[in-house]
Formats: sequence, C-alpha cells, structure tokens
Amino acid sequence: MVLAQLGGSITRALAQMSKATVVDEKVLGDCLNEITRALLQSDVRFETVRDVQTNIRKIVNLETLAAGTNKHRIIQQAVFSELCSMLDPGKPAFVPKKGKPSVVMFVGLQGSGKTTTCTKYARYYQPKGFKPSLVCADTFRAGAFDQLKQNATKARIPFYGSYTESDPIKIAVDGLERFRKENSDLIIIDTSGRHKQEAALFEEMRQVAEATKPDLVIFVMDGSIGQAAFGQAQAFKQSASVGAVIVTKMDGHANGGGALSAVAATKSPVIFIGTGEHLHEFEVFDVRPFVSRLLGMGDLSGLIDKIQDVIPADKQPELLAQLSEGTFTLRLLYEQFQNLLKMGSLGQVFSMLPGFNSELMPKGQEKDGQAKIKRYMTIMDSMTDAELDNPNPKKLLTESRTIRIARGSGRQVRDVMDMLEEYKRLAKVFSKMKDVKIPKNNGKMSDLSQNQTIQQLVKALPPQMLKQMGGIPGLKALVNKMGGKDINKMLGGLGLGGD
Repeated sequence: MVLAQLGGSITRALAQMSKATVVDEKVLGDCLNEITRALLQSDVRFETVRDVQTNIRKIVNLETLAAGTNKHRIIQQAVFSELCSMLDPGKPAFVPKKGKPSVVMFVGLQGSGKTTTCTKYARYYQPKGFKPSLVCADTFRAGAFDQLKQNATKARIPFYGSYTESDPIKIAVDGLERFRKENSDLIIIDTSGRHKQEAALFEEMRQVAEATKPDLVIFVMDGSIGQAAFGQAQAFKQSASVGAVIVTKMDGHANGGGALSAVAATKSPVIFIGTGEHLHEFEVFDVRPFVSRLLGMGDLSGLIDKIQDVIPADKQPELLAQLSEGTFTLRLLYEQFQNLLKMGSLGQVFSMLPGFNSELMPKGQEKDGQAKIKRYMTIMDSMTDAELDNPNPKKLLTESRTIRIARGSGRQVRDVMDMLEEYKRLAKVFSKMKDVKIPKNNGKMSDLSQNQTIQQLVKALPPQMLKQMGGIPGLKALVNKMGGKDINKMLGGLGLGGD
C-alpha cells in the first residue's frame, strides 16, 4: 500500500466516523480498527501500531468527556497528534549554516540511491547561498565516481574523486583539504555501500568518520523495504552515529509508512524524502505538514514556499495585476502551466490544498495530467503572438489556422480543440476570480473582510473544488489560517489572482 492509500484509508475511516450521529465505543472501535488495518498494510511495525491505538484511546476517553463536547473533532485531533508522534523522534537534526564550514557524510546500503541523494542535498542548499562540494569516497562500487561526476556536473557543483586511489580514507581527507582551501562551506562525502550489512562496511564508515570528523552523518534508506528498515536504521546508527535520515523512493511505489515509522523509532529524524529519480524530486520532511497532507488537510505554507520558489518576488505583483484586469490570454495560461510544472509533481502540489488528498490523483492520472499540460504547451508553441495574446482566441482561430497549428505541433485537430475548450473553461474561472478583493492590511483581515472574501470565493470557485476543500467551513478555515498577502500569493501562483 502506498502512502497516498494509507492517507486515504485513514481519512475514510475518520469521515465514516464523522457521519455517526452519536459517537459511542462501537463507533470509536470501528474507526480505530480501520486505522490499525491501514497502518499494518502500510508496513508499520505491529508494536508501533499497538502504541498508536493505545494512546488514542487514552486521549479519547468517551466516559470522561463533558456533555456537548465535539467528540468527532477530538478523535480527529488525537489521530493527527499520534501520527505526528509516530514520525517525530523529538529532536532536530544538525542544520548547516551559510559561511560556516560544515562536513556531512552520507552512509547507506548499496542501491538505496545514496550517490544521487548526495547531489540532491547539495543542490537544495546551493540556491540558498551555500558553496557545496562533493567528495566520492566510494571505492567499492564500480562506476560510483562516474555517477557522482555526472550528477555534480549537471548540477554545476564542484566534485573530487580518483580513478586510481583505492583508499577511501585518503580520498575523503584529500577532498576535504582541497575544498576547505576553496572556501566551500558544505562539504559532502559519499561513502561506500554494500549489498548487505557487514563488518567491513561499518569499519570503513567508522574510519572515514574518524578521519573527517563530520558535523552530520546522514543515513540514506530505501523507502520500499518496509519493516526491514528498523534493523538497518538501528545498525547504522550504532556504527556511524547517524544524526539524520533521508528516505528515498517515496514516489508512490513504496510502503513508506513502515520505513518512516521505523526510522523515527530509532530517534534519528527524517530530514528529506526523495520522490523520484530526477535531481529536483527532493522534499524537506516536516512532520506536521506531512501528516496534514497525508490526511487531506493540506499544507498551505509548503504550497506558498513552492510558489515563491518558481515565481520571483519581482514578478508576483505583475502577475496579480494581469489577472486582476480580467484579461486571460493563452500566453498567460502557458505561463501558469510552466509555473505548475516547476512546482513538482501535480499530486504533491494538489495534496497541499485543504480537502485534496493525493489519492484523488493516483499515480497514473498524475502522469496523464502532466502529459496533457505538456501537450497543450506544445500546441501553443505553434501559435503566433497574435493568437497567444488575443483575449478571445477562439474567434481568431479559423479552421485553416487550427489545421496549421495542429500540423505545426504534430497533433490532431481535435487536440487543438480540446486545448481551446480547456482554455475556455479556465478563462471562465479566472474571470470570476478577478472580482475577489483580498485586503492587504499587513496580512490581517477584519471579520467583515473575511466574510466578504469567503462569499466572493464561494461564487468564484468551481463547485467541485469547493466541495473538495471541505465546503464553506473548509474555505473559512483556509481564509482564517492565511492573511490577505498569503492568499494573494497562493491564488496568484496557481493562476487564480486576487486584487
């Protein structure tokens, strides 16, 4: 069972419980049984599941709850709290500081994606002003240096390794000295892995760590191995003083619940998760937003961060101004498609919206959605400036023009017509959104302005989207949680602009 299914199963159990007029022991028991089944099927260890169920029952003591207490909400909060506790070891990991030299050593079994993850980690800190560098101290696996060299070159990160030196300790020390002289403030050392845990692997890790004295040792773990992760994480922590964990292969094919809970049980915090093979498919792991997304409650702060990453601050006012004019052209649609693709997988983006669960966009549908967006963009690449900038392109696109565009993009005429129908549908939504006035009083909103904003959004949002966000209560929670400025960023980044 993938994590999306785990979240969907728990969400359905809570939704079924919420339908009950009276919450008694039977209703609570049925809900907990469904949650227990979902966790076990996701490979979470039995001992952990048992503790989760016990702790929820301690929090939700129906006999002691006062009359009039919202039992549904208390149960939901207890489930959320316990899932967070299950995944949170209770201590932060070391975080590199810009300008202050830091050494980070990566360890893990062969095949876990360790070498690629080293580059992802460096690439994450690079745009934040760091000067990262990579050292390949893996002399066990043939091709390890070539792989690191290729990844580092693609990401434009300095690297060091050797085709002739067989001593990993010497390579690590030499690379460390070189990059310290070059004022690198984040030196990442990739070490050897093995096909299984063995004494030689742990001894080599210990020697490299002793020679380089890393500020942080990161254990890279394959998220698809389920409960076997528990033994692995413990063995590496005892042998290499692991201070943090990165879980890879969390792109929908892994029983990641077991991996995440097992790592948390070893008291080593998960700091990132790898969500694909590409260098940009790498996410910061933050427990509360992660569980919130898992249960379909959204992660608005994460969504805003993604929007700010893809839309430069100086471009945001320009985008909002264009949208507030009510003129939605194909060119503007193209730009919003570009922004959406830059944010990562569509499933991850939509899971950050309250009311959406990643199960609503299964893996196959997500790929179909991305393919459709790219197909529409290819069609628009074959259009002229006049066609892209016309506020009513459907009138401009005659039969002969449509045939020309189809031929130029290598698509069928019906594909061009489908794209225009999608544009027409979105233009209708955006034309309503221009009437939404978001106050900018330092991000604060009065009760009156909140109610006005909610009423305007109810009229503007498509009914299905409003339903998936939890109806008017869900929308109200969204507006209450975010200030006017943050709502503008979110709507602007998704192409649904306020004033």
